[in-house]
Amino acid sequence: MDGRTKSTLEEIFLAGLKAVDPEEAIKRHVRLIQNRLQVGECSYSLDSFEKIIVTGFGKGTAPMAKALEDILGDRLTEGWITVKYGHGVPLKKVRVMEAGHPVPDEAGLQAMQFILDHLRECTEKDLVLCAFSGGGSALSPAPRAPLDLGEKQKTTQLLLECGATIFELNSMRKHLSECKGGQLAQVAYPATVVSLFLSDVVGDPLDVIASGPTVPDPSTFSDCIGIVERYRLSEKLPPRVLKLLQDGASGLIVETPKSGDAIFEKGQNLVIGSNRSALLASSQKAKQLGYNTLILSSFVQGEARDVAEVFAAIGKEIASSGNPISPPACILAGGETTVTIRGKGKGGRNQELALAAALAIEGRPQIAMLSAGTDGSDGPTDAAGALVDGNTCQEALKKGINAEERLRNNDSYNFFKILGDLLITGPTRTNVMDVICLLVEQR
Repeated sequence: MDGRTKSTLEEIFLAGLKAVDPEEAIKRHVRLIQNRLQVGECSYSLDSFEKIIVTGFGKGTAPMAKALEDILGDRLTEGWITVKYGHGVPLKKVRVMEAGHPVPDEAGLQAMQFILDHLRECTEKDLVLCAFSGGGSALSPAPRAPLDLGEKQKTTQLLLECGATIFELNSMRKHLSECKGGQLAQVAYPATVVSLFLSDVVGDPLDVIASGPTVPDPSTFSDCIGIVERYRLSEKLPPRVLKLLQDGASGLIVETPKSGDAIFEKGQNLVIGSNRSALLASSQKAKQLGYNTLILSSFVQGEARDVAEVFAAIGKEIASSGNPISPPACILAGGETTVTIRGKGKGGRNQELALAAALAIEGRPQIAMLSAGTDGSDGPTDAAGALVDGNTCQEALKKGINAEERLRNNDSYNFFKILGDLLITGPTRTNVMDVICLLVEQR
C-alpha cells in the first residue's frame, strides 16, 4: 500500500482516537467546586456522604477511574474496577483487577464477586461513582444461579460466532447475570449511584452499554427466547442456560429491574463520550489535510462483508461522478459490524471488512480505506484493524496470497500481516466502537 496514503489514513484515525480519551472525557463532565461534585447538570454535596466509592468495568475504565481520583483527591474513600488484560494503569486508591475479554474468564468472575460483595455493604450515606466502557459486559461475569462460568462462556461464544448483534448479545447477558440490566444498582441500593458511560454501542442506548448495570432493563426473558429461536441455538446452548431462560419467560424467575423501580430514584446515568465524538475530530483532521469530508453515519451495522461492498460503491461513485462529494474526498463512518464465521482463519470484524473492501475496489488505486476498532483490538488479534487500497489484492498475489481464499476462510489477520497492512496501536484504553475512513484521491 502507498506509504503516503497509509500515513494519512492513520493520522485521521488517531485524531478521532485522541478526542475520546477517557480521562479527558471525565474531566469535561465532572468537576469539584468546593464541597459539591458537579456531574453534567446534577450537583451533589459531598458533605452528605460518609463514603465516596469508585467502581466499574470496561476497556476504558482505568483512565476514567484515574480522572475521578484526580478530581476527588482525599475525598475519595476507595474503589474497585475490572479492565481487560493489559489495559490497567497505576491508581492510588482504586484497586485495578484485570480479566478476559471478549469471553469472560475466572479472573473476571472473582473480580466481579469482589465488587458485588463490597457494594452489598453500601448504605444511604454512600456515593457510588461508576465508570463503564466498552467491554464491560464480558468483564463483569456474575452468572445467575445455578449457572457457572463455563456455561456463560459457551453461551457468549455461540452468540459471537452466529453473528448476533450487540443488542441481542447483551439482552442475553443481562438475563444470565446477577449484576447486569440494572442489577448492580439493586445491589448497591440504597446508596446514591452515579454512572458515567463511554459508549461503544450504536445510538448510545444506556441499557446496552456494558449491559446497563445501573439502568432499567427494557428487555425480557421472552426476548431472549426469541434470540435463541432466531439463531437456532436451542440444541447448542448449555441445557441449564436454556432452562433458565424458559423458566424466566414462564414467570418462574424474577425479571431484571424495570423503569419505575425505586432503586433508580437517586441514580444518574450520563454518556461522556461516543463514536460521533471521534468522527467529528477525524473529520476536522481530514479537512486540515485538504479533503472534502462527509460523516456518513455513526449507526453502521450489519455483516462486515456487506458493509464493505457499500463503502466500495460509495468510493467508486465519488471517483466517477464526484457525488456525494468531489475528490479529494474523505468519507467517515462508525458503528459496529458483525462477522458470521465460516472458516478456520484468524481475524476480526474490521480486518474482514477491509479485506472484503480490497476485493471490491481492486484496480482502483485512487481509492483507499481504513477500518479499525477504537479500543486497539479487533477480534482475538493484536491489531486494531487494517488498511487497503485498489492495489492491495495485486500486491498480495505477488506474494502468493489469494484474497478471495483468505476471505472465505475468515483469515484476514494473516493476509494483512504478510502484507504489512495491519493497524497496530496497542491498548488505547478507550472504546467507542469502530471507525471507517474512506479516501478517494483525484486522478
